Amino acid sequence: MSENLTLEQIQDFKGKYPKQLWYLFTVEMWERFCFYGMRGVLTFFMVDQLFLKDDKANLQYGAIQAFVYAFTFIGGIFADKILGFKKSLVFGGFIMILGNLLIASAPQEMFYYGITLSIIGTGFFKPNISSMVGELYHEDDARRDAGYGMFYAGINIGGLLGGALCIFLGKYYSWSLCFLAAAVVMILGVVTFLATKKYLGPIGNSPLENEKPQSRIKKEIAVYLGSLVSIPFIFIMVKNSDYTDYFMYTIGIVAISYFLFETFRLESASLRKKMIAAFLFIFFYFLFNAIFEQSGGSLSLFAKDNLNDTLLFFHIDPNVVNNSSNSLFVIIFSPLVGLLWLWLANKKLEPNTVIKFGIGFIFLGASFYVFYFTRFFANDQGIASLNVFTFGYLVTTLGELCLGPVGMSIITKLAPKRLFGMMMGLWFLASACGQFAAGKLGAEISKSNTGGTLMSKLLSYTDGYYNLAIYSVVAGIILIALAPVIRRLMQEVK
Repeated sequence: MSENLTLEQIQDFKGKYPKQLWYLFTVEMWERFCFYGMRGVLTFFMVDQLFLKDDKANLQYGAIQAFVYAFTFIGGIFADKILGFKKSLVFGGFIMILGNLLIASAPQEMFYYGITLSIIGTGFFKPNISSMVGELYHEDDARRDAGYGMFYAGINIGGLLGGALCIFLGKYYSWSLCFLAAAVVMILGVVTFLATKKYLGPIGNSPLENEKPQSRIKKEIAVYLGSLVSIPFIFIMVKNSDYTDYFMYTIGIVAISYFLFETFRLESASLRKKMIAAFLFIFFYFLFNAIFEQSGGSLSLFAKDNLNDTLLFFHIDPNVVNNSSNSLFVIIFSPLVGLLWLWLANKKLEPNTVIKFGIGFIFLGASFYVFYFTRFFANDQGIASLNVFTFGYLVTTLGELCLGPVGMSIITKLAPKRLFGMMMGLWFLASACGQFAAGKLGAEISKSNTGGTLMSKLLSYTDGYYNLAIYSVVAGIILIALAPVIRRLMQEVK
């Protein structure tokens, strides 16, 4: 019976959330455990085990993360045009598992090989869950934002667990065990999806269902083989971050060109305006990530050397705090921020989505000012307060909650259904470009440290965070000033 569910039956659910959301929530939680666990150890592992300098590790981190998110754009297109979300997700999940198992077998020797497979796998996996969540709702269903808010909580539960456990296992037990843990939870995610995908009905099926099976299978095999053929090219570009520059500039131009092609193919002027509004949100999301994603790069290296291990009355590893505090704060404050929006809506005072984005940037700027402020709570050796650093992440989280959950939701509202996958891929590609820029910014912060002491590192890193604070606040002010223009482009969408 569940396999014969129609889209109308799924979307006409009672209550606040469709039951399918919980299945997708669980799958995404395990995948995020794997992703954030890996992300949280990258720069630490490269400095500690591969013996890279801080600036080189930042560039390498930016390159890896950029490729991960760039391939979500490519994976989104293949899912839209050939595989469908379901097959794309399963294929990506298996490739991610293989990548993590490869690194676990010999972390130092197989690191770049495994990372290459993880990049390809994430590209096929990551954008599809988000797109399927959007299809659980009618286009005008006001419950969609709440659904994405809950889905966002699932992402952060996985991020909390993975960010804490993987760095802990790697630092204190075994790097093989660290990467094995990421593989095991990814297996749980794929098994969960295979067991529950029947409840999604037609959502995520191949767009080529009506073609002859022989023709469809040939196209699907071509996608799989093409992905595997790309392995040596990705490996070379990831290992040599200089090649990343050319790749990112090229894929950025291609992506924007493809977006413009699809936008101006639309017959409706109304739809074209909505697509332009969606692109503006995506552009500012890129700027947000260029600053926000210092968490996996320069902030990880700052936590490694320049923080004590005392948080309130507890002793805890600073890198565990760096990797997981943001996710913990999202879980705690996400429902509270949601209630705040509802309360303001009842008072007819709720800011629109554009203003929320602007507020998010201002909070982000405030948080990097707090990271700068840690220098005033440091001892003579350059070891700063973990309490102040953690408070900075609390402020960061408040900014993220103004932007992250509503961002994914607004893209699905503004984009036509047939372009969902491409637009979610473009959303993640903006994150890729942001990661790329974050690596560049982190490397510049590291290079400014011309001394050989922890105090010189503290001063150079916090000077960099002060500059990032200014950039973020300026971006927020500009976005708020542009709000009336963007709102007109959005038309009736809120």
